Parts: sequence; structure tokens; C-alpha cells
Amino acid sequence: MAKKQESGNLKITLVKSTIACKDKQIKTVEALGLKKIGSEKVLPDTPVTQGMIDVVRHLVKVEQL
Repeated sequence: MAKKQESGNLKITLVKSTIACKDKQIKTVEALGLKKIGSEKVLPDTPVTQGMIDVVRHLVKVEQL
């Protein structure tokens, strides 16, 4: 049986406004659990989370925990 690898967590912070963004980007920010500038969320480091971050990479700051 393969050994499961710990993937860790990511701390995601919204640093720019979503006012002039496309609908897909606004919905992605909301799906990440971010509402206001400066709001932070700790999420697991999964391919799904990485894909969502990639869509809004210009709006968020990501730190590895």
C-alpha cells in the first residue's frame, strides 16, 4: 500500500478588490471563503485549491503553512 503524503495547508489572503473582475473570478474568491480585502482563510493544499488560486492569483497572497 502506498504511503499517503501530508500535503499541508495554505493561508490565502485577499489583497485586491474584486470590483472590476469577471464573474468567474468573483465567484472563485467567494468559493475560497474570502469576502473583504485583508480577509484570510486556511485551506488544505489540494489540486482543487491550487486551481482556484491560479484563477485569482493576481488578487490573493498565498503562504505555505
